[in-house]
Amino acid sequence: MKELSLHILDIAENSIRANATEIYIEVDEDIDNNIFSFEIKDNGKGMDKEFVESVKDPFKTSRTTRRVGLGIPLLEAACKRCNGDVKITSSLNKGTQIKAWMDYDHIDRAPLGDIVSTITNLILANPDIDFIYCHKYNDKSFELDTKEIKNVLDGVPINDLGIINWIKNYIKDELTEIKQ
Repeated sequence: MKELSLHILDIAENSIRANATEIYIEVDEDIDNNIFSFEIKDNGKGMDKEFVESVKDPFKTSRTTRRVGLGIPLLEAACKRCNGDVKITSSLNKGTQIKAWMDYDHIDRAPLGDIVSTITNLILANPDIDFIYCHKYNDKSFELDTKEIKNVLDGVPINDLGIINWIKNYIKDELTEIKQ
């Protein structure tokens, strides 16, 4: 994949297929320590130990529509190419956590890409799922929690296009603020 945000989208979609009701996405750009990482945690159905051990195999997937699952193997290859790796932990009926990391300044590191559209499209397409998006940049950070937004909306659907547009602008503004 050409952008890391597409890996994040792929993993979040796996969480959605695993019936998660809450998905936590954290992106950490630690330039001072030369580390780019992201983590996705969910409360979905999880995986047993045997499946976790085989999930990096491109010919292992839980999907019935195709016989290959390239998302995690491609992510692992991208991380290893940049002196990093992927760690997956999961418990049945409790959820899954995937952490990926790599050198920030590695010449082969793909750009983050359009993380704003990734997050807003996840929210738009899945209004019943609570998303928590945290973005760190060195010592600054911000967090967006859709559960808090839904409480303020008092019945207005979070996937209303006006709300989605506000969320998109909020994320853009916060990313600009923490990177200054």
